[in-house]
Amino acid sequence: MSAGPGPGSRFRAEFAAEARAERPDLARLCLLLAAEADPELDERGMDEADIELDRLAGMLPYGLRDPREWAAAVGALLGGRAGFHGTPKDYERLSSSLLHEVLRRRRGLPILLSVVWMEVARRAGAPVYGLALPGHFVVGFGDPADRVHADPFAGGAALGTGPAALAESAPLEPARTLDIVLRVLNNIRAWAAARPEQSAVALWAVELSLLLPAHPATLRYDRARLLVDRGEFVAGAAELDAYAEVVGAVDSGAAERIRAEARASRALLN
Repeated sequence: MSAGPGPGSRFRAEFAAEARAERPDLARLCLLLAAEADPELDERGMDEADIELDRLAGMLPYGLRDPREWAAAVGALLGGRAGFHGTPKDYERLSSSLLHEVLRRRRGLPILLSVVWMEVARRAGAPVYGLALPGHFVVGFGDPADRVHADPFAGGAALGTGPAALAESAPLEPARTLDIVLRVLNNIRAWAAARPEQSAVALWAVELSLLLPAHPATLRYDRARLLVDRGEFVAGAAELDAYAEVVGAVDSGAAERIRAEARASRALLN
């Protein structure tokens, strides 16, 4: 698997369209972003990942109703027989943020393992959703007011019942699909930021983030700086000037500092 930009860029239009759909498909978005990292991931590979999610869902018992039963059954299947879980070393691998690789390796970051849990359980009819905690990601089953929590990174370890079972900062509302995707992309950017030689990965991650209908405006600045750091001084300076125009409406001082960065970037051409 390559860590640089590959043919996955041909899927960007579909990624943007899916992100703007009335009900965005989480698994599809995760696979489309994975194609940016893995030049070998094509439609056939995405179909195979989707089939694997269907296959796992078909292994769950039929007729479950109680959230505790769902949590126990999904945990027994994915955390038990299938062996999905995470380890500290998984934070060092880009593949831990790529859905098709997580399905293959049975290892991944908490949010990707949670995506597997959600997609498998949802296909089987479970009332499941993700919960974005500070620095972690888990899943919940049942009514948000009296839900059952599980930690896919720990192989599905139960975290108790009800909102009080987690930290006080735990969200009461399920994580939205596009927020999950943005968090996955942020994880990829963090991985790349610790590895300057992987600036190409950081660039496509920020560019996909910018295709989401709602994203932090500062991502435009981040993209501009990445372009400059990669030696694309003219393009980076143009992006800085464009961002300065946006910032200037609310903070003229910040806008001038950004324009100064643009001028400095152009000067690097001399």
